[in-house]
Amino acid sequence: MALEHAILVSLLEKPGSGYELARRFERSIGYFWTATHQQIYRVLKRMENDGWVDARDVPQQGRPDKREYSVADLGRAALSSWLHDPIEPESVRHDLAVKIRGAAFDDPAALIREVERHRQAHRDRLTHYLAGQERDFTEPGPAARPAGPQAPPDAERELQHAVLRGGIAYERMMIGWLDDVLATLARFGPHR
Repeated sequence: MALEHAILVSLLEKPGSGYELARRFERSIGYFWTATHQQIYRVLKRMENDGWVDARDVPQQGRPDKREYSVADLGRAALSSWLHDPIEPESVRHDLAVKIRGAAFDDPAALIREVERHRQAHRDRLTHYLAGQERDFTEPGPAARPAGPQAPPDAERELQHAVLRGGIAYERMMIGWLDDVLATLARFGPHR
């Protein structure tokens, strides 16, 4: 996937400035596709030059005007084309897994702190994901729902939730695996 596609998805969800896009990458998309502020601004400029996004200056009180981007027809067509192209399944490239295998040739127990640090990072991300799910995807109780036929499904919302559920499942899997690694490492004392 190119950064352009992640930006197009984000702008289709909600038009915004380069700064706002960078914030979205930090809060949500960035868990699946990372980009620096500089990369986002550079790619936005190229996308504007290629006709994929439209930009307009939005006046602000007490601050400089901001440049707000939205997806142009060419950008929508580029995203549609990319969505229909097959992609190869991703290969896992995991530095920690190589370290764990390499620990057999050193002191396995010395790796415990590093594995614990990774476990905590996954724990923190899982907590963040679960809070987002609670905030954004908890259905109101029956009394709060309007009576009558249900509204048609909201593809944007449901697919965002599907990606979030994938992130939650991944973090739970990683925590379970790291717990297993910690239990395995704990069985080994320092090499003599």
